Amino acid sequence: MPDGTLGFRVSGKLTREEYHVMLGPVRELIDQGKPLSLLIATDPDFSGLDAGALWEDVKAAGTIGLGHRSSWRRVAVVTDKDWMRHAMSAFGWLAPGEVRLFEPDHLAEAKAWLGEATA
Repeated sequence: MPDGTLGFRVSGKLTREEYHVMLGPVRELIDQGKPLSLLIATDPDFSGLDAGALWEDVKAAGTIGLGHRSSWRRVAVVTDKDWMRHAMSAFGWLAPGEVRLFEPDHLAEAKAWLGEATA
């Protein structure tokens, strides 16, 4: 992963506990005042967030996302899930930093795009 970039691969249904594990390193970088880029790649079996994780995501959007908008550089979402593409098209403008969607076979391109933000 490029410097200043965190990457996560998600599969199945993301639980509240798993969401908290993902948020830990994000909060660490933000608390240290470091700029952050994020890569989220979905496995073919990814089916979304459970109710607990969805609630945590809503809360984090305000505290970590909007509350620290200047900390975010770029977010790359690597997925073939149409529902994620539609959600990103509808709500991506709310996300901090630049957001871009990539097809699963363009993971290297997504990483390179994230790396440009640190150059």
